[in-house]
Formats: sequence, C-alpha cells, structure tokens
Amino acid sequence: MNESYTGFARVYDRFMDDVPYDEWAHFLVSLLKKYGSRKGMETTGTDAAKTESDEMDSVRKPEAVSGLETERNIVLDLGCGTGTLTEKLAEAGYDMIGVDNSQEMLEIAMEKREKSGKNILYLLQDMREFELYGTVGAVVSICDSLNYILEEEELLQVFSLVNNYLFPEGVFIFDFNTVYKYETVIGDTTIAENREECSFIWDNYYHEEERINEYDLTIFAKEQEDMFRRFTETHYQKGYTLEEMTGLVEKAGLRVVEVMDADTHEQPTPVSERIYVIAKECQKIM
Repeated sequence: MNESYTGFARVYDRFMDDVPYDEWAHFLVSLLKKYGSRKGMETTGTDAAKTESDEMDSVRKPEAVSGLETERNIVLDLGCGTGTLTEKLAEAGYDMIGVDNSQEMLEIAMEKREKSGKNILYLLQDMREFELYGTVGAVVSICDSLNYILEEEELLQVFSLVNNYLFPEGVFIFDFNTVYKYETVIGDTTIAENREECSFIWDNYYHEEERINEYDLTIFAKEQEDMFRRFTETHYQKGYTLEEMTGLVEKAGLRVVEVMDADTHEQPTPVSERIYVIAKECQKIM
C-alpha cells in the first residue's frame, strides 16, 4: 500500500468541501438500519415505513437511530481519513472507531473529535493488518479507500479481517472506483485548482496493463501572508471489476447481499464510476 496523505492531509478538507458527506451519512445510516443485525437492530412496522426526510433526521438526531447493544452498536470506519464521515456517524448515534494509516490525517481527525466532544477511538493502523479489541456490528469503507490496496491477495486479507471482527450477521459496506472510471473518465488528464490559501496540480496517469491509476499531486499551501509552501506526493490506486470485488468478498467468508451504482443507487452498469457493495458476516474462516 503506497504512502499517501502526508503533506496533502493539511489541505485535504479544503479541497473536499464539495463532497456530500451529509448525503453519504444519510445513505449509510439507511443501509445500516436495513442490513444491521436483526437481533440488535429490530425495527417496527412504523420504523420500516419512515420517509426519506425522517431518515435524514436520523443523521442529525442520535436518538432516532435504533440503539444497538455494546458491540452491535460499534461501527468501524476503515480508512477514515480526517474523520468527517466518522463524526457524522457518531452524531447518528453509533459508537465509532476510525482506522487509518496516515498519522497526519488522524491528527486532523482528533482535532475534530476534541471540538465535537465525540467519544471516537482512532487507531493508526494499516487496514491490511488492523487489530481490534473485540467485534463490531458494522464496518464501512467509503471514498475509494480500498482502491489503494494494489494486490488482490492483500485485498482478500482486508476482507478476511473484516469478516473476523464482524459480530455475527454484522454488515460490511464499502465503495470502490471502477476500471471504467480510471480508464475512460479520468485517464491521462491534468486537473488544477487555485484558491486563496492553497492550490494544487493533479497529473493523472492510467497504466492500462496493470490497471493502476497514478496521480502526482503538487500542492501549494499558504503558511503566512504572501508565503506558500510547496510539497508533492504520489498516489496509486488500482481498478477492480465488480466480479473481482464480490469474488474476493465471498472468498473471505462474507455474503454479498446487494450491489449498486453509487450515484443512482440502482444496479451497476458498464459505465458506473463508483459502486457500493453490501455484505454480511456469515462464517468465520480465520
């Protein structure tokens, strides 16, 4: 797994301010309710008939989320980054654990935790070998974190660890960028953005044979008036097919229950750019 989000961590949230985190949190809460442990997340007929606005309230009001007992209520955010989504799920009433291998990103996440007062446990760990003290009711990994795993064997290891730490019938929700997105949408392009306090140049290269997407970031961050610091870093992600992803999930002992296009929430198509996979724990194999 490549070393990423060191210098970029300092300006990550500034450039990600258009990401619909509230919408993502709302959607994840609805999936956690739908697929959560039957014993731990029982809902009445009234709850099942909630309107979309009611479900959005569940993101804003912790008491609206069906409480889980102890481990069933714990949600692991795998590849949590600066903790924005972790905070929103904590607001929704879940006991959150955040795992990330970037110390710089976790430092920002902990600053947010200090301001919010949320009881979130952050762990500096590589997702390929993360360790928890017990099981969790759910694991989420959003914003293409799993594309940073470049080898199928290592991705299988991540899925196996997820299965190992999931409470019986626990749910695993993740997304990933598709080969189509890397090959056709992003491809070999250059993206630049300039803001008052920071700017970046993103040079993207797609290596078709290996299905590796490389992007070289050059960031200029304002440190004091009329003075900017320049730093660079390179990120690598791999494109996976839906068949590859679901095959590895099932090989790890998990059961795939739903897949969907991340934008339409309908069945994936050949031009889907990001796909959600929802799986459940059904057997321990480790």
